[in-house]
Amino acid sequence: MVFPDWPGIHGFLALALAGVALYLFRREDIRLESSCLFVLIIMATGLTFFPYEGPDGKLDAIGVFQNFGNEAVITICALIMASTGLSRTGALEPLGRILAKFWRFSPSLALLVTLILVSCISPFTNNTPVMIVLIPVLVSLSLRAGESPSSVLLPVNHATLLGGSITTIGTSTNLLVVDMATRQGLPHFDIFSFAVPAAIGAGIGITYLWLIAPRLLPPRKVVVQTVPRLYSAQLHVSAKSFCAGRTVKEVSKKVGKNLKIEKILRGEDITIQAVPQAMICEGDRLFVLARAEHLKEFERVLHVTLIPGKLKNRDTEAIPSEDQQLAEVVIPPNSTLVNSTLKDARFLERYRVACLALHREGARLDLPERSLSDEPLHVGDVLLMQGGTEQMRKIKHAGDLLVLDGTLDLPRTRQAPLAVLIMVLVVASAAMEWLPISIAALFGVLLMVMTRCMHWHEAVQSLSLQVVLVMVTSLSLGNTILYTGAADFIAKLFVTLSFGAPVVVILSIMMLLTAMFTNIVDNNAAAVIGTPIAIIVAQQLGVDPVPFVVATLLAANLSMATPMAYKTNILIWNAGGYLFNDFVRAGLPLLLLLWFTYSIVVPWYYGLL
Repeated sequence: MVFPDWPGIHGFLALALAGVALYLFRREDIRLESSCLFVLIIMATGLTFFPYEGPDGKLDAIGVFQNFGNEAVITICALIMASTGLSRTGALEPLGRILAKFWRFSPSLALLVTLILVSCISPFTNNTPVMIVLIPVLVSLSLRAGESPSSVLLPVNHATLLGGSITTIGTSTNLLVVDMATRQGLPHFDIFSFAVPAAIGAGIGITYLWLIAPRLLPPRKVVVQTVPRLYSAQLHVSAKSFCAGRTVKEVSKKVGKNLKIEKILRGEDITIQAVPQAMICEGDRLFVLARAEHLKEFERVLHVTLIPGKLKNRDTEAIPSEDQQLAEVVIPPNSTLVNSTLKDARFLERYRVACLALHREGARLDLPERSLSDEPLHVGDVLLMQGGTEQMRKIKHAGDLLVLDGTLDLPRTRQAPLAVLIMVLVVASAAMEWLPISIAALFGVLLMVMTRCMHWHEAVQSLSLQVVLVMVTSLSLGNTILYTGAADFIAKLFVTLSFGAPVVVILSIMMLLTAMFTNIVDNNAAAVIGTPIAIIVAQQLGVDPVPFVVATLLAANLSMATPMAYKTNILIWNAGGYLFNDFVRAGLPLLLLLWFTYSIVVPWYYGLL
């Protein structure tokens, strides 16, 4: 066995930096933006002082920063913004009405229709607005039909992932892979280049999601059924409060085990641990853990006040509204509140509602002693809001938060047909090759704004800095690994270790590794780093690289086995009340089924069998 020569120092360092990047991407305690910026700075600094001179030219810091203007990045951003026009105009509302009719007739048939519909929509539009619109609709309809929403949301979400893999514009992963492959000299991919193998996989996956996945998912309670989420909240103790002058043990005895006092804040900076003998005084703030419905009950029983922000006089008074209601809202990936605080966003002033408590899946929150409003928010956080009906409606229609109220109240505007027409023109222009998809998507954004299907601030709001930085970092790493010879080394090593296995077996193994990889780290990073390696492996084997690229693309879209693997997974994680193991229980068999399917279909379609 002859091992390939080690890459030069640039290639070795490129692989080391890729390893560091993938490690940082998995660290939940480090913001992804910080990790991406760190990697970009290290890469650009290294190439500034030690530029790489290779057969394909010079690689320096300018080459790293040029990825911000990469056509794939521009196309993805434009498509995300254009898709926003669909959700802002309520263009997806007819989908909700159609589904409502089927759910009244037969829940099982309705689930199948839902899976088919979303898998037909997601190849042509961003799946995040689709899921944001459908989550409250599906929760409401499934409950009315006597079904658990947890048996519906995950299958529908995964159907959008399957549909998105059918076209080159279906997901950002597809566009990045196609861009990398084209830059390496492969033929141009049109919008339906790999539609046949992807559609076959989608058909088999939808059958699984319809017949098997709901049976693997145990019933989970959701928000409208009194969700058993533990919220971190703050209670103000007034002079008339039952708590004033009593110990923690006495208060706990009064309310039972449903309220856990974690600490007491006295004045501005005195923190007292909530031991049973600790005395509670007037003016104290109690940091507690409790379920949403219990918080309001304790407020009444203990004569305390849930406070949303800094302790001022107005915070200790009830919000002046006769139609008070509580609502749970989720922070979606495109929200302006991601990595921001309620205080910085001036949330109370904008919407006139109070955030009473915060739930973060899988985490024990240690709220800042200043205020709940000072806690940075993450994607998937659930906020317990209190306010009037009109204020809640305003939040829902603003599109910055996902209100989990289970209603069918979707926006209705006359621009909805126009928004659909614009998206059809964008897709048709790319499919018929009248325009490159990048230009067609930019035209779509401009038309959406000019026709008032959306405003510029809504278009900008739909973009995520995190998504852009991940794409640019992934492209930069992929290019560096390719041009420094590191990809060539890995590919040759992989072929050497395959011990002469058939091409189909090697392709299948690469797909499985990519599919597992994409559920551990960011799927775009897995796809962009894996694409040049897949191409070189094919070249080493003396076969057409196209099926290897398509296999990498399809495998990178199998982000189904963990809740962190894809942004819409995080949305349904909270909305459906899922546990981490629910994704593994239903998603891992689907991943393996599709890997086996693609391992046969892709070689068959491209003549490798």
